[in-house]
Amino acid sequence: MGVKQALKSIDAFPRAEDHLLQKTQSGAVVSIVGLLIMATLFLHELSYYLNTLTVHQMSVDLKRGETLPIHVNMTFPSLPCDVLSMDAIDMSGKHEVDLDTNIWKLRLNSHGHIIGTEYISDLVEKEHDHSSHKHDGKEEHKNETEAVNTLGFDEAAETMIKKVKQALADGEGCRVYGVLDVQRVAGNFHVSVHGLNIYVAQMIFGGSKNVNVSHMIHDLSFGPKYPGIHNPLDDTNRILRDTSGTFKYYIKIVPTEYRYLSKDVLTTNQYSVTEYYTPMNEFDRTWPAVYFLYDLSPITVTIKEERRSFLHLITRLCAVLGGTFALTGMLDRWMFRLIESFTKKPSTRSIHK
Repeated sequence: MGVKQALKSIDAFPRAEDHLLQKTQSGAVVSIVGLLIMATLFLHELSYYLNTLTVHQMSVDLKRGETLPIHVNMTFPSLPCDVLSMDAIDMSGKHEVDLDTNIWKLRLNSHGHIIGTEYISDLVEKEHDHSSHKHDGKEEHKNETEAVNTLGFDEAAETMIKKVKQALADGEGCRVYGVLDVQRVAGNFHVSVHGLNIYVAQMIFGGSKNVNVSHMIHDLSFGPKYPGIHNPLDDTNRILRDTSGTFKYYIKIVPTEYRYLSKDVLTTNQYSVTEYYTPMNEFDRTWPAVYFLYDLSPITVTIKEERRSFLHLITRLCAVLGGTFALTGMLDRWMFRLIESFTKKPSTRSIHK
C-alpha cells in the first residue's frame, strides 16, 4: 500500500469527481474553437514534415573528358529553313559547320503551323531537288537567270534562290530543335545564314540589313531538368521590326548535381545569362546571327533532397497542440469568471433592496 500511495502522490493529473465538474456553454464554444485550431495546426505541421527540404552545397568541379548536352528549341518566324544553319566552335579549336547530329527543323507557314519536317543538314545545296515555286513574271525569271549565269552559279543554285525567295514571299518561318553534344570547354554555337554562299545570300536578301533574325526561344538548357530549375532564356521572344542586327547571349554554366531522396543522382547544369544586341548598318560586312557564347564555372552546386526527422515533427506537434490546449484553458477560465461576475451583480443588488 505504501508504494501505491507514493505513486499517487506524484500524479500530475489528478481527477475530480464528476459531480464537482461544471460544464458551461462558454466552455463548449472555447473547446470547439480550440479543436479547430489544433486540427488546422496539425495539418500544417504534417504538410511541413512531408514536404522535402533542399540543401545547397558547393565544391570544386572535378569532371573531365565529358560532353556537354545543349537542348535547343527555337523558332525563326521570318527565315525559311532553307537558309538557316547551326554552327559550333569551342576553345579546343573544334569547329563544326552546319551541324546535323540530332538536330531537326520544322518548316512553318505564316501562321506558325508546321508544313514540313527535315534534318537541319539538308540545307541550301542539299535541297535543290525538292519542289520549287515558280515565279509569275517571265521577264523577272530571265533577268535572274542571266545574273546567276554571270556569277557562275549552276542550275541547282538558281533553283534554290527561286525557292527561298518564294518562301520569303509566303512568310515561311522555321523551328529548330534538338540536342548538341559539345566538348566540356568554353565555346559558342550560333544560328545564322552563314551556310549560304555570300553571293547567293546577296541575291536572296539584297543585303545583310534585310535578314530578319527575329526569334523565339522555347527551351534552352544544358542537361535534364530537376524540380525547381529555372532556365532564364526559356520563353524569350525577340521580334525585330524593319531592322536587323546580331543577338549575343553570354551564358555562364554552373555544373549541378541533384540528389533525390531515393539516392538517385541527376547530373545537369544551370546557367545565368547576359544579353546584347548590335544593330546592323549599311557598312557592315557581316551577316546577322543569333550567338550563344557559353563558359563553364569551376564550381559545382550539389542540391540534396532531405526529409525532416520524425522526432522534429513530434516536438513541433507537442509544442503547438500543448500550447493551444493551455491557451484555450486560460481563455475558458477568463470567460467563466467574466460571465460569473456579470450574473452575480444583479442578484446582490436585489438582496440589498
